[in-house]
Amino acid sequence: MTLRGHATPEATAEYAQHQGSRAAEGHFRTTANGLVVSSLGLGTYLGQPDDTADAAYQSAIERALTLGCNHIDTAINYRFQRSERAVGKALAAAVRRGDVRREEVVIATKGGFVPFDGAAPDDPRRWVYQKYIETGLAHPNDFVANYQHCLSPDFLDAMIEHSRHNLGVETLDIYYLHNPETQHISNTHDTFRRRMLDAFETLEAAVEEGHITAYGVATWTAFRSAPNAPDYLSLTELVGLAFEVAGDENHFSYVQLPYNLMMTEAFALANQQVSDEFFSAIGAAEELGLTVITSATLKQGLLISPFMADLAPYFPDLNNDGQRAIQFARSTPGVTSALIGMGQVAHVEQNLALAAQKPTDPGVIRGLFPEA
Repeated sequence: MTLRGHATPEATAEYAQHQGSRAAEGHFRTTANGLVVSSLGLGTYLGQPDDTADAAYQSAIERALTLGCNHIDTAINYRFQRSERAVGKALAAAVRRGDVRREEVVIATKGGFVPFDGAAPDDPRRWVYQKYIETGLAHPNDFVANYQHCLSPDFLDAMIEHSRHNLGVETLDIYYLHNPETQHISNTHDTFRRRMLDAFETLEAAVEEGHITAYGVATWTAFRSAPNAPDYLSLTELVGLAFEVAGDENHFSYVQLPYNLMMTEAFALANQQVSDEFFSAIGAAEELGLTVITSATLKQGLLISPFMADLAPYFPDLNNDGQRAIQFARSTPGVTSALIGMGQVAHVEQNLALAAQKPTDPGVIRGLFPEA
């Protein structure tokens, strides 16, 4: 069964209103295209590619939707497409039970990395050749990173179609180009520009067809690097490319990037030029009218790092380092939603208890970065 429709400003606002006392003031925020999303989003990157993890994710997502989280993030390559399928099953079950309506939930996914199906093939390069090159979806030169990454128009169209099928939805609410800096590292800047223009044209066409409603870029290093680094990307340039494709009516609305106490560049490093001034990536996105979604909120190793002891005095009302790390990310000025990998119901219940807490005053967060 395919769920019709997509997240809407009206329905997501109603979802937020229905949460009542479960959601403190500031838990829900409005995106660039008018959706009302929870400041805590559920990520689906981690976990084994097996049935046990699939079932656990499905239960976790269903629970999250009842506890004030209406932002679910995945990617077609996560756990060999299993994460998308688990999200799809969870959403269908929640809608069938009446826990949520499709229009209340923001579903985000990504394309760019080659997605194996269920498990890795014995010969990945041969598999890619048969699946994408022999079928005409891409040319060998379109691939970079040892045939792991591609943004050709036909490839992206196929990825969008596969994601819609995996997720069981008619329309994807947010579609990210996944780590586009991978293309920049391996190509000249002119080639990268052409590929991004083609990709944005493909995504604008997908909007027209009703397959997605908005798009963006989900990155790892692109907005944390120095401007002269090979993996650096300019937000101003990307916005300009979207304008070249579709003018003021373009649907480039979202930026996803890692941010936590060990990876603070998104807020603390002024590496993005907008007009004559330099901003951090988060600040530049705000200037350019883009919604910022952060990832790696609980990056592996963060909770055992010495940074957490420094953070504790700033969040005296919270019970543990995990909640403090999440509160730090969701309370940072300019962040709309912080993604947390949650593949267990127990993790969902512990982390989403923060929905009832107001975000920490922005001044407290800024005080952690005297140079920002």
